[in-house]
Amino acid sequence: MILSGVSTACLYPMNLEDALYKLAVNNIDCVEIFINTHSEMEKSFVDKIKSILQEYDMTVSSIHPYTCGIEPMMFFTQYERRFFDILDYYKKYFELMNILGAKTFIFHGNKLQNSFPDNQYFERYLRLYETGKSFGITVAHENVARCTGGSLEFLKDMVRQIGDNAKLVLDTKQAVRRGYNPYDFVKELGRNIVHIHLSDYNDTSDCALVGTGKLDFVNFFNELKKNRFTGSIILELYSAGYDNIEQLYHNLLFFRRIIESSC
Repeated sequence: MILSGVSTACLYPMNLEDALYKLAVNNIDCVEIFINTHSEMEKSFVDKIKSILQEYDMTVSSIHPYTCGIEPMMFFTQYERRFFDILDYYKKYFELMNILGAKTFIFHGNKLQNSFPDNQYFERYLRLYETGKSFGITVAHENVARCTGGSLEFLKDMVRQIGDNAKLVLDTKQAVRRGYNPYDFVKELGRNIVHIHLSDYNDTSDCALVGTGKLDFVNFFNELKKNRFTGSIILELYSAGYDNIEQLYHNLLFFRRIIESSC
């Protein structure tokens, strides 16, 4: 079954608990939660989030970490103590995911400016992947344009090197920012894609409401079907990409109908 929902990041910089509540009262029943700071990982706060989820019968598909910005320094470093420290720290995310019922963890990886051998890169990812797996969590690498993983060729090489253990997040706007058609990622890497950050794009914006731009969503979802996609699809827009929360809800319903007819 394909989960589909909306990211709390759409309401950034609103406090996480307020963003979740706003989505809940607007009938959005599935979310990706963007953790914005360390205090939001404390058990008392996680329990508050869980109570909102339970009250409104909401599902959490995935968690996005606030620490993605320091992943180049911590994961892709020759100073190994940093790597082991961050590996231990990320267990905190996996623990809160178990409390909230989320199954997919979003990983940005290295930045382009930070040189690091590919074979070591894949080894570091695998260590994190296996750590997540021990908690019942799938660690999925996103194609962030400013990062090493924004390259389609890099991700194809990652799949060649580590096979089915390479789990991927396709962010359509990030693909466009790196000069790709998002459809090409599905065509080339579809069997490894487990999660999608969805938006549309046009001549003035690379992050627009679904169905308002150039992406052919019928063919896009049909290609996902060919690749037996069973992951989660999350609407992720910046605040400039929509006018109100009602638009997010109706856009979610819109692409759910396309998913149902395609996948």
